[in-house]
Amino acid sequence: MFVQNLAPDFKADALMPDGSFKNISLSEFKGKYVLLFFYPLDFTFVCPSEIIAFSNRIEDFRSRNTEVLGVSIDSKFTHHAWVNTPTNSGGIGKINFPLVSDITKNISKDYNVLFNQSIALRATILIDKTGIVRHYSVNDLPLGRNADEFVRLLDALQHTEKHGEVCPAGWTKGKTAINPTSNGIRDYLTDNADKL
Repeated sequence: MFVQNLAPDFKADALMPDGSFKNISLSEFKGKYVLLFFYPLDFTFVCPSEIIAFSNRIEDFRSRNTEVLGVSIDSKFTHHAWVNTPTNSGGIGKINFPLVSDITKNISKDYNVLFNQSIALRATILIDKTGIVRHYSVNDLPLGRNADEFVRLLDALQHTEKHGEVCPAGWTKGKTAINPTSNGIRDYLTDNADKL
């Protein structure tokens, strides 16, 4: 069980947004939120669409004090080749966050996302500023993710932390949340039952 537990730390080589290689650890991001997402392989089909979508939303994540880290079992050199391949030739171009190399598959094992002992499933983990896992989801290989949903989840988490309210189904920033008391829930349901 990962949610509400400390995220497993790791140290691994990563391709950085400036094209350099760096050994990074999860613990170096303490004090920030981390969106850690696993994907199966470089030079594949659904993966580029997800990575580019997360990269295109990087300012939305950064404005929420959040670092994005992509992880696959590819080497740092394969990551480098992929970002240096044009998108019309199967590459992804410049990416605005680190791509971590889990060539040992240890990170994928630690997060319980290794499929058939070979590649990672599409897992997405939201880690809070203290290193605690607050969201954990896994998609099967052909099912791509929506970057907007993870921005929404960050907003919900940060709203809950700041206001002590809980966020109902479909909640988005600026909408009414629920005061977690019996009166607060009753009032919310009375006012919003037709919208649920």
